[in-house]
Amino acid sequence: MQKTTHSRLYWVMSDCWVLINRSIKHIFKNLDQLMSLAIQPVMFMLLFRYVFGGAINTGGTSYVNFLVAGILIQMAAFGAMTTSISVATDLKRGIIDRFRSLPMASSTVLVGHVVADLVRNVISSAVLILVAFLIGFRPTATFTEWLMILALVLLFTFAISWLSAVLGLLAKSVEAVQWMGFVAVFPLTFASSAFVPTEGMPKVLKIFAENQPVTHVIEAIRGYMVGTPVGNHATMAIIWCVAVTAIAIPLSGYLFRRYSSV
Repeated sequence: MQKTTHSRLYWVMSDCWVLINRSIKHIFKNLDQLMSLAIQPVMFMLLFRYVFGGAINTGGTSYVNFLVAGILIQMAAFGAMTTSISVATDLKRGIIDRFRSLPMASSTVLVGHVVADLVRNVISSAVLILVAFLIGFRPTATFTEWLMILALVLLFTFAISWLSAVLGLLAKSVEAVQWMGFVAVFPLTFASSAFVPTEGMPKVLKIFAENQPVTHVIEAIRGYMVGTPVGNHATMAIIWCVAVTAIAIPLSGYLFRRYSSV
């Protein structure tokens, strides 16, 4: 019988595929995750649209058109926190130790969680956009602009999911990672242009809101969706996302190896 040999890269890619499948199956087998995929973005959309929408002046754009980009990125940011919880859970339950005992690249478990986050956010985004259409969202984006919106959402989710993996490796417990994620994501999403224009904010908060990465991503997506000025927001959004990814991937690899060597 002839022995089949493959390169190390082949086996790493094979391990990644197995772990990605594992994480994606967890989404569809977990009722809580399925409910959060569908309900959470819809609740935020309806809440802001009908409770706060009448009190917020967005200039020449209707509030629902203004809101969709903000809700989309807020949902992606909080949804990416699932990576940190999943990593912390795997560490606590000894799943990582089991992977280490197998002839595989155990660090691919991080890749599996991050890619599953991309899948999860694509599904949530589709649900959100569908509901937005039902309550009056009327985009002007062309097919090419929708592709650019999808690319920005995936790039943002990829970056913040790796940042979440870092939080999951730093946390001492699953409970700790939940508040760590909240502290990291809450100010970035609410102190931004997600729900209100930044013009009415106090000076210091306005400077922060207009120059932080979440605002650049939202303004770029909003511009492609409904025709507001894109300016340099798309370029800045890409720079921020690439920078966060470039820092978070090696940092999570270092933390994972440090944990594995304990």
